[in-house]
Amino acid sequence: MTDLYPLAFSTLGCPDWTLEQAAEHAAAAGYRALEIRTLDREIIPADLSPDQRRRVKHVMQQHGLSIIALGLSTRFSAVDAAEREKNVADLKRYIELANDLGAPYVRIFGGNVMEGGAIEQTIGWVAAGIAAALPAAEQQGVTILLETHDAFCRGAEVAQVLGKVPHDRLKAVWDVHHPFRMGESIEETWRLIGARTAHVHMKDARRRADGSWQLVLLGQGEVPCRAVVELLHRNHYRGYITAEWEKKWHPEIEPPEVALPQHAEVLRAWFADLTESA
Repeated sequence: MTDLYPLAFSTLGCPDWTLEQAAEHAAAAGYRALEIRTLDREIIPADLSPDQRRRVKHVMQQHGLSIIALGLSTRFSAVDAAEREKNVADLKRYIELANDLGAPYVRIFGGNVMEGGAIEQTIGWVAAGIAAALPAAEQQGVTILLETHDAFCRGAEVAQVLGKVPHDRLKAVWDVHHPFRMGESIEETWRLIGARTAHVHMKDARRRADGSWQLVLLGQGEVPCRAVVELLHRNHYRGYITAEWEKKWHPEIEPPEVALPQHAEVLRAWFADLTESA
């Protein structure tokens, strides 16, 4: 049976695996693609060598997988204009890399509101930085995805950037955890950014007594992940769902050989329920 949504996982979830290992595990669990955030234990560099580019393409082809996106660390909220310009230059280089690797998307962050800045000003800086990279994105056929993250955790702030940059090469990636933990309902997030959401990051978490969040296996936390899938289905979403298991940043959580197959299994069970009730 074909999945209701094609599945990918981020290599953030398997920081100690080689690309070869990640691809082998992805294919075995029925994932269709990888989102490359880390490559051989490091954040993927924009200046990936020609030999490494050939290797990445060969490994993916060998296992019948695609690269759905490159996960970047670029941010555009620095008070220093030179720092923002450096991030724009980095983004342009990543856009070229994505095109060469056959990835349709590059995921970016807006960034946090820095000391000496304000949210309204930061929204303007982020919009201007993205706009400066759009000619490269258009030329390379790559779409920039702004994630619900940092000062842009909610759809409310992401929507303001999208409103300032009404371009087909700028879309949103909805990390379902961040807007929820900031108090924004999934219905409100969709109302704000759904029309321009091209990609979804799925992860679950449970609130600790101190107000922080513990990442947990899918379906075992408080994030309404199943309800998100149902909402996507009702609203005719057509993109990928990526399991984002943040093992690199949280080494205490379950190992990837446990978590990544579990995410695929749970998502497919939810998909089956939806298709059977249709």
